[in-house]
Amino acid sequence: MRPGARHGWLALLAAAVLASALGVVYSKHQSRKLFIELQALQQERDALNTEWGQLQLEESTWATHPRIEQQARAKAGMVSPAPRDVVIVKP
Repeated sequence: MRPGARHGWLALLAAAVLASALGVVYSKHQSRKLFIELQALQQERDALNTEWGQLQLEESTWATHPRIEQQARAKAGMVSPAPRDVVIVKP
């Protein structure tokens, strides 16, 4: 092998090693960036799950029978019928 050819191969290998090293650095940077984004999205998910639980609790509180009856009496003026006004219909 001629000395000039050996230098060409050596330069080619050095360039390949350099390109590979830059690829590793870029890949590691992307990996860290995506991991940070993943953590932020997981925190957002956890916050939304907490809010969802609170909203379900609030909904169940608003939908209780005593609350509905109270609202019916207060806003619609509804009252329970007197026993003499109740008619039972048999099939």
